[in-house]
Amino acid sequence: MPLQPQTLGTALDEKLTLHSTLCRREAGAFQKAVQSGDDVVVACTQETRLFAELAQQTEGATSVIKFVNIRETGGWSRDAAKASPKIAALLAVAHLPDAEPVATVTYKSAGRVLIIGELDAGERAAGLLSDALDVTLFSLGAGRDGGLQERRYPVLAGKIQRLTGWLGAFELHWQRSNAIDLDLCTRCNACLAVCPEGAIGFDYQIDDALCQSHRACVKACGVAGAIDFGRAPEALSEKFDLVLDLRATPAFTQHALPQGYFRWDGQDSRTLLQLRSLVGEFEKPKFFNYKQKLCAHSRNEKTGCTACIDVCSASAISSERDRQQIVVNPNLCVGCGACTTVCPSGALTFAYPRPGEQGAKIKTLLGTYARTGGKQAALLLHSQEAGTRLLGDLGRMARLDLATHGVPARVLPLALWHTVSVGLELWLSAIAHGASQVWVLMTDEEAPQYREAVREQMEVAQAILSGLGYQGEHFRIFEARDARDLAALDAQLQMAPAQGVAQAAGFAVQADKRATLELALDHLMTQATARPEAIALPAAGSPLGTLTINKDACTLCLSCVSACPASALQDNPERPQLKFIEKNCVQCGLCATTCPENAITLQPRLLLTPQRKEARVLNESQPYQCIRCAKPFGTLKAIESMLGKLAGHAMFQGAAAERLKMCSDCRVIDIYSADNEIKITDIR
Repeated sequence: MPLQPQTLGTALDEKLTLHSTLCRREAGAFQKAVQSGDDVVVACTQETRLFAELAQQTEGATSVIKFVNIRETGGWSRDAAKASPKIAALLAVAHLPDAEPVATVTYKSAGRVLIIGELDAGERAAGLLSDALDVTLFSLGAGRDGGLQERRYPVLAGKIQRLTGWLGAFELHWQRSNAIDLDLCTRCNACLAVCPEGAIGFDYQIDDALCQSHRACVKACGVAGAIDFGRAPEALSEKFDLVLDLRATPAFTQHALPQGYFRWDGQDSRTLLQLRSLVGEFEKPKFFNYKQKLCAHSRNEKTGCTACIDVCSASAISSERDRQQIVVNPNLCVGCGACTTVCPSGALTFAYPRPGEQGAKIKTLLGTYARTGGKQAALLLHSQEAGTRLLGDLGRMARLDLATHGVPARVLPLALWHTVSVGLELWLSAIAHGASQVWVLMTDEEAPQYREAVREQMEVAQAILSGLGYQGEHFRIFEARDARDLAALDAQLQMAPAQGVAQAAGFAVQADKRATLELALDHLMTQATARPEAIALPAAGSPLGTLTINKDACTLCLSCVSACPASALQDNPERPQLKFIEKNCVQCGLCATTCPENAITLQPRLLLTPQRKEARVLNESQPYQCIRCAKPFGTLKAIESMLGKLAGHAMFQGAAAERLKMCSDCRVIDIYSADNEIKITDIR
């Protein structure tokens, strides 16, 4: 592919020099560039390690070095001749400043590892780790070969009750109930020799199902005193930094396992190498920000939205209803961002990178592509690990195989920390900024619930665009396990462009999710070819919608107003009214859950009229006036409903029933002025 330095330089507003052997004969030019102090972008990832070493060896090198792959994603393709706009866009994104630092989560590991499994397999694993780690075994039986004669490692045994924690903070709870105390046992094998039932194995524990209580083993144990059938069961706990689980059924069943917890089948040596390296202090970004006041999870001990809890693959999010919020454990969080994608209110936001930084990348990528003549851009979002590798492999296949197309010129790849960290508001922002389509490349990294969450969000986004008259399929998930799967997607990658906006938007992505969504919707509406009054949206995953009220059932108790976390429902201090601002509604369902009359139903939709942003009355009633002083003190519907429910109650007959029709002041006056009332002072 012939590169055009002048064209690319014009797009980037700088002078570019074309190098063809920068990592070889022209290495001096690289060394000179890194001494300038300016950021240096190398448009090749092939020799990243070599360039890093050259920079370290260059005296006075102070520049920040960034790498971008334009070869496999642009040059090695049948569309290479048309790839200049894409290459300019990729270079422009590489020029953007790095993400600002975020808070970090720290792990400390002293290397104390717990190995859970049969004793023979556990001791074999321990032999490969004990030179670097402090090993403790939890025996689940002797296994085929039993334990070694020499006791090299501490051994625990019993019944595991639970294992919790993460790297540096695992806690094992178990019950010890066997007659043989492994701490006292010397493995002299005397008990095995005298046991007539063979109830003692080379795990040095007694099988209660075989033991016939001859107690010959107790006598044989003698001075060691390791066997005591009268010992009471004991609940114990102990802490570890790392866990190696050899069982078929793991201690943790979630898709994303806690850091520091590993499963091993006895084959893959990479697992043991990872374990050996986890000694010391480690940091990772705190991937999320949480604003409790925006959270739609719980109000007044009623549960509404549970989207983040349901989608989390690490079991890092739990409900704390007493405090009316969710709790995210940063030590368990793996940074997938799925919770921030499905959160309808923006209470959870992704912090690494921040929404504004991610939005700047998308806007720069699409804007540069359009300025250099690119048309009908398809934004391909992929993970920075497996996704990047697959695209590189696809480019290499296209280089060698004429039947493979490679990455088309209009497809703009953008690496994400995780593919599910970007959702509805950024996809629609990408369309507003000029993308024709937004595609997500998923590999076997993603948990099953992630695919479903992304699919639901895509259905909502597509319903909005289709309802506004934009033709074609704008959103799609591509699934691939390896480069062969991705090569098979060639035809789909070349699918016909969908209709985009006539004029790209100029807004910047905001930190607030709902604000970004509103900006994108406003621009898409102004460019729309169709303007129905409202667009029906799928019920699953929709953060937009209205409410319908059963006016016959609603008593205007206004409990829904206090439950609403988004101020979508409001009262009127002047008169009994329930008002609603549709733009604010996040469809969390707290109002419907709270309503004592079950009078509220959610209705997902996008209203396109100006009334969407205005307060409108959903229900109103005449005030009920006190029968004694005529002061309004409730709604007609509420008082009539109460009177109807209490009509047959023995405590509310006669004068007592009449007091229900009085305000609180008159009710007290009536009680103390009645001649036939028994007063507390009259009771002896």
